Amino acid sequence: MNTRRLAAALFLGLSGTSAAGQTVDDYLARIAAIDDAGPMLHAVLTINPQARSEERTAAAIKGPLAGKPVLVKDNIEVAGPMATTAGSLALKDNVTGRDAPLVARLRRSGVVILGKTNLSEWANIRSSSSSSGWSALGGQTRNPHAIDRSPCGSSSGSGAAVAAGLAWAAIGTETDGSITCPASVNGVVGFKPTVGMISRTHIVPISHSQDTAGPMTRSVADAALLMNALAGTDPADSATAEADRRKTDFAAGLATASLKGVRLGVMRKQAGSHPALLALFEQALADLRKAGAELVDISFDPAPEMGRDEYAVLLHELREDMGRYLRSLPGSGGPRSLADLIAFNKAHPEELRWFGQDIFEAAEAATDTSAYAQARANALRLAGPEGIDRLLQEHRASLLIAPTDGPAWPIDLVLGDHFTSVGAGSLAAIAGYPHLSVPMGAVEGLPIGLSFIGTKWDDRRVLEAGAAYERARSAAVPAPSLKRWGE
Repeated sequence: MNTRRLAAALFLGLSGTSAAGQTVDDYLARIAAIDDAGPMLHAVLTINPQARSEERTAAAIKGPLAGKPVLVKDNIEVAGPMATTAGSLALKDNVTGRDAPLVARLRRSGVVILGKTNLSEWANIRSSSSSSGWSALGGQTRNPHAIDRSPCGSSSGSGAAVAAGLAWAAIGTETDGSITCPASVNGVVGFKPTVGMISRTHIVPISHSQDTAGPMTRSVADAALLMNALAGTDPADSATAEADRRKTDFAAGLATASLKGVRLGVMRKQAGSHPALLALFEQALADLRKAGAELVDISFDPAPEMGRDEYAVLLHELREDMGRYLRSLPGSGGPRSLADLIAFNKAHPEELRWFGQDIFEAAEAATDTSAYAQARANALRLAGPEGIDRLLQEHRASLLIAPTDGPAWPIDLVLGDHFTSVGAGSLAAIAGYPHLSVPMGAVEGLPIGLSFIGTKWDDRRVLEAGAAYERARSAAVPAPSLKRWGE
């Protein structure tokens, strides 16, 4: 049997069991068949050599997550022999021996860490002309629905891996769109929780104001199960001070959650102008109405200075937070500052083969603390109190909805990404509010997600609405083709 047929056979077998009974060996065989060979998705960067022994240990643990193999984005530290690299050659030997608190929580729940996923190098904050899913260590991640199209970033490997059935689930991280965009274009569920619900300790950072980890799964129910394990206060991360008080059983009652009487704000201007996408969105709105939701149209134009000030915040915090993280690493001789990373890249031309590091260089120069503080306060105000909160209050809505993103664009290492203007994810990212993307269907075989956005700490309500929509959805969600688009 050739690799393409083997991949198809493995996919059919996985789909037939909904991945419920898949073992570590089953997933390793699938990774070998379609990630390392066949269409070569390049979604998985490293396999955990201890996964089989961890699976045996997990057999003694009780609970819904016990024995579930999960992939972790490679900017999250995992104790053992695997390095945490952020996709960069500069950290290729960064074996810290530390579990990020979120990984420790997963292990206590019985999750088996299967390996680490590829990502957009440095979580897509190095260059303004990057290609999502590319890293010097992992190469270019491919979208399993169309392997010549983008998996979006920066949790590209996590999204592609879940879509292709390379693990039961994966963990991604987001600063602005890096969970929800790959979830949308890869046709999976992605949940960016309230910033502060999940610890960020021992995760390669961009911004302490906006960074968070979150689950990427095949269903909202699976995401909720993972949230039960992931959420909680970490004394080393002050943003999580309220997490223990705010967390709940995110999965309880999810199977019967209803949209009846739930008022949803429909962000029409954030739906774009593509006729097929708009038709798909209308079908989703009809499904929501049929399920009992009350829909109210919202006209919203984000203030231009919100994005401008967000960028200023990310630059300043990148320099500060990255330096702090690098200095925390054990051992000696590695980079200890953003300036060290810039110098490393200049000394290693393979890092700069396809695109440069203009964002890194701008961040190194972003030293005005007063301007930073003003930018953060203004961006937060515009996205939160005068953005999401105002829209919900004025329209008496519980949540906002919009398409998450447009269809995946062709991979272009020469010119970089071709992002669309679809979606409202930046509002939730800047405000630090919860944002869930649920598969809505497809345009020409390319998946599209539907976003549910709530206010701060409203994570459970967002998940409930997403689960209810998932049951009501009438559009078909395509299976990955593992081929080039149009073949």
